[in-house]
Amino acid sequence: MTLKIVELHHHAVRVPPARAAAAKRFYTEVLGLDTDGGPSAQPGAPAQLINAGPASQIHLIGASETPPMIGAGIDPSAPHVALAVASIAEARVELDRLGVHYRVVPGDAGPESQQVFLTDPAGNLIELHQLGTCRCTVRSRNALAGHARVSGTVLFADMRGFTTIAERLSPDEVVPLLNEYFSLLSAITAEYGGTVFHVAGDGLMAGFGVPHAEADASARAVAAARRMISEFGCLAGDWKSRLGLDTGIGIGINAGEFIIGNVGAPERSSYTLIGDTVNVAARLMQRARAGEALFSRSVWQALESGAAGFVELPPMVLRGRLRPVEIYCMPSGTRLDLRPATA
Repeated sequence: MTLKIVELHHHAVRVPPARAAAAKRFYTEVLGLDTDGGPSAQPGAPAQLINAGPASQIHLIGASETPPMIGAGIDPSAPHVALAVASIAEARVELDRLGVHYRVVPGDAGPESQQVFLTDPAGNLIELHQLGTCRCTVRSRNALAGHARVSGTVLFADMRGFTTIAERLSPDEVVPLLNEYFSLLSAITAEYGGTVFHVAGDGLMAGFGVPHAEADASARAVAAARRMISEFGCLAGDWKSRLGLDTGIGIGINAGEFIIGNVGAPERSSYTLIGDTVNVAARLMQRARAGEALFSRSVWQALESGAAGFVELPPMVLRGRLRPVEIYCMPSGTRLDLRPATA
């Protein structure tokens, strides 16, 4: 018996050749999907995993082909593979039977809805959701239409030095780096119970404790930020040794009330977060140096034992705001200032 996959939605993952056989077995024996080996890749080149058409089929291709990573109906803010199942409850029973580790987080389709996150043998993130509750389908967007005021925590992450990287490298060289970067940050976000709402350029926006309020949302956001800085530091070190690139990430976190819902034109809307709380988080991210996370007093107050070990900084006047914002810094021994000099 395998999971009853009904629809395949988002698909933008990497499968290194060394894990291709294990990934193929996972998608066929655990998820019950057919696989098509596709054209052979060059030796040592990473494979890609994309949708080849029917919901029941996965197509493994080599790096010599160009998968539709962005566009063509793919929402880059979603987990790398999103699969609709006939029953989340039955899927969990089957995963338990197979001994597959997974994490359950609240869904967006009501207080009883759930999403299940797991990883394939290549480390790619997979989301399982109940049929009809994925934001990427017209049916689901109609069901989730409207907006609501919620309380939660917002995290913004941005790659420092990316403009220089894009200038030095060709687009074909930049895209794999961005995929590595967003794969890492998205996986960490999901591991700490957050949701990625938006990616653009080299920036990511995630929400914690949304749409359902959670008392530890800020603590999980801060823990996720710590992991992002640490693990991206390792990835950046690899880029430095292979490509001579200097980069890091800056993170901003804020907690409070904001609006969650569909925003945009009827023919193209985004399920996103908006409001002053979101704007402050974005401004903090802009002021953070590479390897640094800045967060507001509202986040600090929500942490247990008063966030011992974090550094209180002088109140900061953020662009577009009249009153200074009380901020705190997550210390990092590897932070760098990669911001361009201003006149």
